[in-house]
Amino acid sequence: MNPRYFLMATAALVAALAGCASVSPPVSVVDRIAARPQLSTLNGLIAKAGLSDTLKGAGPFTVFAPSNEAFANVPAKTMEGLAADPEKLKAMLTYHVLAGKVMVANVKNGNAKTVNGAELALSRAGDFVTVEDALIQAPDISAGNGVVHIMDSVLMPPAKR
Repeated sequence: MNPRYFLMATAALVAALAGCASVSPPVSVVDRIAARPQLSTLNGLIAKAGLSDTLKGAGPFTVFAPSNEAFANVPAKTMEGLAADPEKLKAMLTYHVLAGKVMVANVKNGNAKTVNGAELALSRAGDFVTVEDALIQAPDISAGNGVVHIMDSVLMPPAKR
């Protein structure tokens, strides 16, 4: 076989195969939330509040994601009030989000400012991390634009003065 013909055929094959390779877009924090059945309530509330596009943005974001069980423990009247008031719903949800990517191993004891503008108390003792009084149950679910930590409670932001 002619070496020149072989090189041209190989180059053509490589070029053809390169066209077949597609790059998947990075998975966002909201995509990670949507993919987890135990976060379906949070996913629905994020969509209702109009935050999906924001959480698909560049970030990075750290999302403290209350599980469905956590939402089930919130009084029905409180949930009804949030559903009826889009601004309160958005304020509650953004109280669960930090600007920046914070993995559990990097949590420092102290306060962190949320996207909502209020501060959350973070605490770590070994492998246990709390956010206010909520315990992180499933940490470090990495996404292209941040990280999600599933926790056992819903946090309510302090009343604005």
